[in-house]
Amino acid sequence: MEKKLQDKQLGTILIRTSSRARHYNLRVKDGIVIATMPEQGDEQKLISFIHEKRPQLLRFLSRPSIAPQLLNEETELQATTFKLHIFRSDRAGYYMKLADGFLHIACPQQTRFEEEKVQATLRDLLERALRHEARRVLPPRLKTLAEQYGFTYTSVKINNSKTRWGSCSGKKTINLSLSLLLLPPHLVDYVLLHELCHTLEMNHSERFWSLMDQVTGNRAKALRKELKGYSTL
Repeated sequence: MEKKLQDKQLGTILIRTSSRARHYNLRVKDGIVIATMPEQGDEQKLISFIHEKRPQLLRFLSRPSIAPQLLNEETELQATTFKLHIFRSDRAGYYMKLADGFLHIACPQQTRFEEEKVQATLRDLLERALRHEARRVLPPRLKTLAEQYGFTYTSVKINNSKTRWGSCSGKKTINLSLSLLLLPPHLVDYVLLHELCHTLEMNHSERFWSLMDQVTGNRAKALRKELKGYSTL
């Protein structure tokens, strides 16, 4: 179910009911507030939630729109385990190879990089490579940090979240975005430690930040500020 509301400050609000939703959720996409609730949810409760989060929503809506980076032969992208190399070849289709620290993506000679279908193809190939490498690299690093600082967790999953670098559930399941591989190594560790600290402190209380300072050499707030300068895939 979907319905639209108009708000003088927030503009269009799209209210959705989802069978997969377990909580009330808000996000901003293309200048529209999308509010999702479970099938048995209360619409008035959702609207109250929107009013409660109005200041944060207004901040999101006021941010300048950033167009996705155009992927082409001139793109310079360094991930944790590879450098991106896009080039034209005599092949009829696209070809990807990950070897010796490079992700080689070959494109047909007549490729028009400005076309959206081409960008979608290149993003899909890049995402596949990042997912492969994230599954290979991130779980062992998380395990190492957990053992080093005495944390425990139940499992780790890799996803392609566009809004979060990571998350930790109440059952101590840690979810990590494949976009982490686009961060410098010290910020990757910061995110992993952030989620490990959530296995003990589920909110962002003073105790949480005190714990973060213990495992980051009193640099938690500085690293948090630095992370804000990066965006997901």
